[in-house]
Amino acid sequence: MEIDFDIKGSVAVITGGAGVLCAEMAKGLSACGARIALLDLMEERAKQIAQEIVDDGGEAIAVGCDVLDRQSIEAAAGEVLARYGTVDILINGAGGNKADATTRDTLSFFDLPEQAVKWVFDLNLMGTILPTQVFGRVFAQKKQGCVINISSMAAFTPLTRTLAYSAAKAGVSNFTQWMATHFNQEYSPHIRVNAIAPGFLLTQQNEYLLVDKETGEPTERGAKIIAGTPMGRYGKPEELTGAVLFLCSPAASFVNGVVLPVDGGYAAYSGV
Repeated sequence: MEIDFDIKGSVAVITGGAGVLCAEMAKGLSACGARIALLDLMEERAKQIAQEIVDDGGEAIAVGCDVLDRQSIEAAAGEVLARYGTVDILINGAGGNKADATTRDTLSFFDLPEQAVKWVFDLNLMGTILPTQVFGRVFAQKKQGCVINISSMAAFTPLTRTLAYSAAKAGVSNFTQWMATHFNQEYSPHIRVNAIAPGFLLTQQNEYLLVDKETGEPTERGAKIIAGTPMGRYGKPEELTGAVLFLCSPAASFVNGVVLPVDGGYAAYSGV
């Protein structure tokens, strides 16, 4: 029996497409023959990534989009459909944390700014729900499609300091399971919704927590993360791509409603 990982010709919409992680996913899927639509508020950066994909022989477009604005998402969907005619894959990659929503020595839980907490919560959870409403309608009409959400290790067990981010990612995991069931029961058994839960990858978003800016050495928090990761290192952005490709492909045709850790063993380790 031949296992089918072929996604050639599929149209993949990736929100947060200008970010480091989603750019790697886009390039990886393009290398496997998918046609890419990068959606992001940072449209110019998304255009640069799209051009890199085109220069490498792929097909990609960049579309400005605010994942917290329904009209903006619908306008972006119109551009994607005008270009490609359909959508097969939606990767809800927009998300992240911010320092003002993170407790630390100089900012207690009691003083976290409401707007900062709400910003993080909305970006991660509502920024996943709203694009799924818009592009999911296409899947419901064609009775086929694939959604991949981005959860986190923080969804399994909340991380200290990152209140809003942990809660929002737990919501993303719950929404993934809910939407997988809803699509199947209401529209089609050929629509799948899954998520990946990245482990600790060193990015601009979390570097302030993991690396001492004065010495360049791991912070106390960073050292704990490495000690709690059996593989003994941070992940690389490109190491998410294989899991995404699997979940997008026909090889995962009976995989639905799962949150797949890509974490170097972090979630499996008790610390003993």
